[in-house]
Amino acid sequence: MKPSIVWFRDDLRVADNPALRAAVDDGEAVALFVLDEESPGIRPHGGAARWWLHHSLTALREDLEKLGIPLLLRRGPAGDIVQKTATTLGAGALYWNRRYGAAERAVDAGLKTWAAEAGLQVASFQASLLHEPWNVTTKTGGQYKVFTPFWRTVSAQEFRDPLAVPAKGHGFTGKLPASDLLDSWQLLPTSPDWSGGLAEMWTPGSAAGHKRLAAFVADGLDNYSEGRNRPDTDGSSCLSPYLRWGELSPFEVWHALGSRRSESASIYASELGWREFCWHQYFHNPEIATANLRPEFDRFPWAWPGTNGVKGKHPGHESAPEEFRAWQQGRTGFPMVDAGQRQLWHTGWMHNRVRMVAASFLVKNLGIHWQLGEQWFWDTLVDADPASNPANWQWVAGSGADASPFFRIFNPEAQRTRFDPAGKYIARWLPDFGTPEYPEEIVDLKTTRAEALEAYKEMKEVH
Repeated sequence: MKPSIVWFRDDLRVADNPALRAAVDDGEAVALFVLDEESPGIRPHGGAARWWLHHSLTALREDLEKLGIPLLLRRGPAGDIVQKTATTLGAGALYWNRRYGAAERAVDAGLKTWAAEAGLQVASFQASLLHEPWNVTTKTGGQYKVFTPFWRTVSAQEFRDPLAVPAKGHGFTGKLPASDLLDSWQLLPTSPDWSGGLAEMWTPGSAAGHKRLAAFVADGLDNYSEGRNRPDTDGSSCLSPYLRWGELSPFEVWHALGSRRSESASIYASELGWREFCWHQYFHNPEIATANLRPEFDRFPWAWPGTNGVKGKHPGHESAPEEFRAWQQGRTGFPMVDAGQRQLWHTGWMHNRVRMVAASFLVKNLGIHWQLGEQWFWDTLVDADPASNPANWQWVAGSGADASPFFRIFNPEAQRTRFDPAGKYIARWLPDFGTPEYPEEIVDLKTTRAEALEAYKEMKEVH
């Protein structure tokens, strides 16, 4: 019997995995994961994501071993690697769960053509989104650019039940081609090893994701409408990295909410919907990480600090390189911003309320381009994905779809007073706050707010 290959990508789980189920149903399955940092348009993972991927693949291998399914690890251009592996194995079928970036879809389309011509059965499946972006359109047939009608349309659909873990005894037992050693990929930081805080907070893998989901539904969901805004409490679900890596599927999360109709359950469901909306934008706008979705923002004079000084003409920000470093290091003198950045560096995660405050401060008070913030989050977040990360930065900057109005400028001091009233969040992440070692404020909020609004006014007046 010819083996069937299931090609894992951002779906590192054995439950609710349609591609894995198809391979097992064929008889004998081989799992393959390709670390592709070479195909045109593929964005290499950031440092925190690489740490998560290493441990997630370790957990996936253990889950697959329980089913008797071997996991092959290979590194290189995915199109070439998958073809060579299938040919060497004498595979009869090739399955995967769909991806939605333009570069990824190009790789997948090429492999489908090759597999069909080579006589392999080939199929892809919907697994990482509740909706297929090409199936959800406005009445005029275009993409949704406003979240509320988008989510109204998507949430009205019936979503399939999650698939169970396949039965044991369907793994390929023949001769396997060589597999890379996971350690040889050097995904973990070593010089220095800065990942201690990540390991304290996170346990990658599908089992840990399901455990966290169950705990959130049992103990955190009822208070989510209020708790989600409070960084001083444990009100967040912290499911985002498990969804990002496909250790949980959105179908599993959706059905875990059950028939609840509470305000908190509805709000959490809409947060799942916002993730869908970000991927909807990414599908229709593949350059979302490098181009403003609203072209008028191409005229906005954001500063772009780099090795050759400062590009851009934002007034009064000649010191943007120093200000950007202070923002990265959590040394701006504004506690809510600084606590968030230090939480991010230590844990690979930042509370969503604080993400908005830190992002607004960078692009509006410091006048620095949102792409630099997006790149920093891409490198430091364990949950950074190619859709949500840039889409959320564009939302804050005002340049994205259904974006926050540019004149909505978060005041980090007002946000601290409102959402960390007892100072617990600040105390946890800023032990130097209130001491002589804590830095002074690097900018004046009132002045920089006025400058940002004036720059926005001038941008709007240009035709």
